Amino acid sequence: MQNTSKQYDAIINDCKNLFTNKMKDYGSAWRILRLPSLTDQIFIKAQRIRGLQQNEVRKVDEGEVSEFIGIINYCIMALVQIDKGVVEQPDLDVDEAIALYEAKIHVTKQLMLDKNHDYGEAWRDMRVSSLTDLILQKLLRVKQIENNKGKTIVSEGIEANYQDMINYAVFSLIHLKKQ
Repeated sequence: MQNTSKQYDAIINDCKNLFTNKMKDYGSAWRILRLPSLTDQIFIKAQRIRGLQQNEVRKVDEGEVSEFIGIINYCIMALVQIDKGVVEQPDLDVDEAIALYEAKIHVTKQLMLDKNHDYGEAWRDMRVSSLTDLILQKLLRVKQIENNKGKTIVSEGIEANYQDMINYAVFSLIHLKKQ
């Protein structure tokens, strides 16, 4: 499990570096996005990954890694939006955004560690394609919850689904780094 924690941190460090650089380029323009818009961005990335996994021919020279990184970063943005709400104008500087990013990752990593303990690192025996399918399943759940205006009867809420997607994407990137 110690190895998983280090691998997780290395993946998140790469994701956070990209997030930071994009914050420097674009500011916090993402703060205007409503949750369904973020969900749709994540959905597009997950669908593209699935297409890359299924299609023999690629017409765009980008692989799965950048798309999984995008899923992680968009999920973190969604978690921030859940807490802070949507704004009409960008309102975060780089340092504030990074602090929020790190806070969301801290909670999400702890969830991973807790589940990893209980499940015995079962994800290590899973295929990246299965993790992709789980991300797509979580996205369909989130879309349904959004269509239900956030109301659920017995299921976990949107936040837990975004956290699971982050963790599945990190697991996928760990697998892809090994290849």
